[in-house]
Amino acid sequence: MTEKNLYTAVPVERSALSISHQEGLLLVGSCFTENIGNRLRDFGFRVLINPFGVLYNPLSIAESLRLCCRGIAVKEEDLFYHNGLWHSWKHHGSFSHQEKDKCLKQCNERIEEAYQFMRQPYTTLITLGTAYTYFHNDSPVANCHKVPASCFEKCLLNQNQIVDSFQDIGLEKTIFTISPIRHWADGAHGNQLSKSTLMLAVEELRKRRGVLYFPSYEIVMDELRDYRFYEQDMLHPSSLAVDIIWERFQQAFMDKETITLGEKFHSLHTMEAHRPLFPESEAYQRHLKKIEQLRKELNIQ
Repeated sequence: MTEKNLYTAVPVERSALSISHQEGLLLVGSCFTENIGNRLRDFGFRVLINPFGVLYNPLSIAESLRLCCRGIAVKEEDLFYHNGLWHSWKHHGSFSHQEKDKCLKQCNERIEEAYQFMRQPYTTLITLGTAYTYFHNDSPVANCHKVPASCFEKCLLNQNQIVDSFQDIGLEKTIFTISPIRHWADGAHGNQLSKSTLMLAVEELRKRRGVLYFPSYEIVMDELRDYRFYEQDMLHPSSLAVDIIWERFQQAFMDKETITLGEKFHSLHTMEAHRPLFPESEAYQRHLKKIEQLRKELNIQ
């Protein structure tokens, strides 16, 4: 009897764009962005992850890129006070603070960091989470900051709105992907409408602007369609699923030399993270020598 594959493989072709340790990687978007960003960092890449915090909708993601590439600072009048904290409508709640000056400072420090990062060669990875966007006074918000829902209008963006939001942003060497995390609060049908709209928009950007697409969503939905690949909430991909997506990402955008070098960096980080029970032991001293030897090798490379 012929053995059959019990899953549908999603083919991922080798891209013409190669990622290497010689250039930086700017990652913006949903929390899935941080999964891949942290892997890239562990494998020795120079990365900047979500300078505005986790963002889900395309309008807020595009606005964050626009402000960072131009170095436009947040002003005091852009902040608002709610529930004992100062917030920015453009930022994730991790930037909120009890003191207005500190909220403003940490927002602008990250913008300046991103501005300087973008002065050097880099590749951008954008992860779109949802096409649903909340508007406050006709302006899109990145985070509602627990302000009552009655203060917002929730809209499902259309394809043209998403494409137009990236119109005045340079998208050379840009990879788009759709987050495999389902937004279940929108309902099963609403989530599908949202993800489909994002896909149509990215396809149009691919045709018009030449952006690249990596099928994170398809790998999880079609190839890993088993709840063993999910966390306990049955919505977020498990660490095993992220491992598989990371391997496919490497295959698509890295050559063998880059992958080998990245694995050495990962080994170094793993070795450095080791905490011995007996720091004075001969075994741990040999371990430290191995770390130093690997550091020298990576510095040379």
